[in-house]
Parts: sequence; structure tokens; C-alpha cells
Amino acid sequence: MKVFVQIPCFNEEATLPMVLESIPRAIEGVDELEILVIDDGSTDGTVRAARACGVAHIVRHTRNQGLARSFRDGVDYALAHGADVVVNTDGDNQYPQERIPDLLAPIVQGRADIVIADRQTKDIAHFSRFKKRMQSLGSGMVNLAAGTRLPDAASGFRAYSRRSLLRLNVVTGFSYCMETIVQAGNLRMRIESVKIRTNPKTRESRLFSNIFQHMYKSGKAIVRSFLMYKPHIPLGFLAVVTGIVGLVPFLRFLVFWFQGESGGHVQSLIFGTAMIVTSLLSAGLLVVADLQRTNRVLIEDTLERMKALQYGEASREGAMLGCGSRWDDGTCGEADAACAEDDAASGGEGAAHGDQDGDEGGGHGDGRDAARRGETRPAPGGAVQLEPGGNARHAPGGPI
Repeated sequence: MKVFVQIPCFNEEATLPMVLESIPRAIEGVDELEILVIDDGSTDGTVRAARACGVAHIVRHTRNQGLARSFRDGVDYALAHGADVVVNTDGDNQYPQERIPDLLAPIVQGRADIVIADRQTKDIAHFSRFKKRMQSLGSGMVNLAAGTRLPDAASGFRAYSRRSLLRLNVVTGFSYCMETIVQAGNLRMRIESVKIRTNPKTRESRLFSNIFQHMYKSGKAIVRSFLMYKPHIPLGFLAVVTGIVGLVPFLRFLVFWFQGESGGHVQSLIFGTAMIVTSLLSAGLLVVADLQRTNRVLIEDTLERMKALQYGEASREGAMLGCGSRWDDGTCGEADAACAEDDAASGGEGAAHGDQDGDEGGGHGDGRDAARRGETRPAPGGAVQLEPGGNARHAPGGPI
């Protein structure tokens, strides 16, 4: 099992060495452990500190792009380099990295897809009473939207299995924490929680300027994720309530009308009609939301298959990465050389078959040999074509 510990950083030169030093290098059930630093546009010596500590994997942003983008780029890099599990921690040393084995254990044992550390926020000394209550309220809202029972939904100290990362899609620009829980809960993933004690505070949060900004952005992310998966709850509730409220004055007007006393009760007719129209509009939006839900499920399934193809066995060896991507390392040149050798071998074998059986026979023989080797053959126009048991390869001029 290969584990990547990723550390999103923004100006963490002072604390990053402490984080790196405290990460355990030998963990039961883990064959390889790699450390990845995501530099989110730091202006200090964060990258220099990482390299001085021997970090071989670094993803750099030219400017600050936020925690969610840093998480997503780190996950892309880790999956492309063959990660079976990705552990996320912070560069400010607030989390006890020595507890990483406890986060990994449920995934290694096959009990969980995602494991989230519970910081036990009620016992954190530097949290104000108001902040503790808001943390509890926020976790409750996430649990309601996700159908989970997590005590600390905002914790960034967590571990994801490869399978879960292929199914999750981060679309928010603020923080991935709430969004991935709501998605995972609605996708019926197994999520566990592990109690930890945080380290002493080293600095103020750079994710938000004050608690109210954090509440607003977190709340917006929760509501967006909730509406993505459960739009029928608010729309259905609105349709039923406005329908009932609209029927009462409408029926009242009809009673007076049948009695010949409708004069002076037009207000009831107008109000009731307005409520019933609102109810019908809500019902119409509910139908549209259900159709969008069908689209979302199909798109998520397509994205999962595309990720599985992109991060297949070939990518674990670095073959799918080419120079010019967000990260460049030694595997790029090796992968290009390997691809060139394979193409040359394929061309030679195709030519041999062509001499023996003619051009058409040569083409079929080359295809059979490619299938046996598990390679892909480029279709006309440079498109990608999969052979049975093979992995995708990008042909010149074709789509990825």
C-alpha cells in the first residue's frame, strides 16, 4: 500500500519543519509513504524549507488559490503517482502527525473509505464559547445534509482511500471539508471518526479573517451541497405548505361565492391564487431538479470512470504524466522514452506483418499484438482507443 501525506501550505516556513519531522516514516500495513507539499503561492521560504527537509514531491501555485484548490491539486498529483490512500494535514502544526497510523488503520483494515479526526472542539482552550457552539452547529448541519454522525465535520486532518477520491468531486473554492462529507454521505461511503488532541496554537487562521466570514462561507458550501443532493426537501416542503395555505382562502372564497356573498372577499381569491401558483412553480422546479439529479448521477459516473482511466496502472508508474503539466519530475522523461520505445516496437511488428500478409493483414496483426501487450491503438484522427485489458494513451493530436 502506498500512502501520500499531503500538506497544503501558505507561508508556513516557520512551522513546516516541525510538521515534517513529526510524520512517522514506518506504519504497519504501509509499504511506501511519500510526503507531498502543496505551496499555495507562498511568499516566504516554504518551498526552501520543504526541500531542506528532504521533501521530493512539491506542487506549486504561482499565486494563492485557496485550500479547496490546493487539496484538489494535491489529490491529482498523489493519484497520478499511485497513491492508495491520501492523508491530509495542515502546515501550521495544529494536528498531531503521530496519529496518522490511527487515521490509516480503518482504511487499511477495510472498515472505512474516509477517516476524519475529531479535534474534540469543546475541550480546545483557545476556542471561544461562541466558536465552540458554532462548530457544533456547523457539524450538525453537515450531518443533516450528509446523513452522517460526525462530531467534527470541519477537521482537516483526515484520510481518504483511493476509491473514495475517484468518486468525490470538489467544486467549491473555499474549503473541501464540508463538501466532501456531504458528497460521501450521499454516496453511501463508510466514514469513521478518530478522537485526537490538537497541538498548541501557532498562529491565527489564514483561511478566514473572522468567525462570521467562516460561518458565511461554510454555510454557503453546506447549502450548495445539500441542494445538489436533496433539492426535493426544500422544494417539496415549499410546494406543500404554499399549496395548503393557498387552498384555505381559495375554498373560503368559493363558499361565499356559492352563497352569493362573494363581494368584498376578492382579497382571499387573490392571496389563494398567488399561493397556489407558488406551489405549482415549486412543483415544477422539483421536476426540473429531479431531472438534474439524473444528469448529475450520470456525470458523476462518467467522471469516476474517466478518473479510473486517467489514474490507471500506467499512471501509477508515471507513464500518463507528460512534461509541461503542473508538476515536472524525472518520470516524465522516462515515460516519454518508454512510450517511444513501445511505438517503435509496434511499428516494427506492424511492418513485419504487412510484408507477410499485406497491408490489411499487417494492421490486424499489429492490433492483436497490441492487445496482447495491453496497449492502446490510436484511432484515425489521433483519438484514443482502448484495447481489451489495456490502458489509455494519448496519441499525437488527439484528446486526452
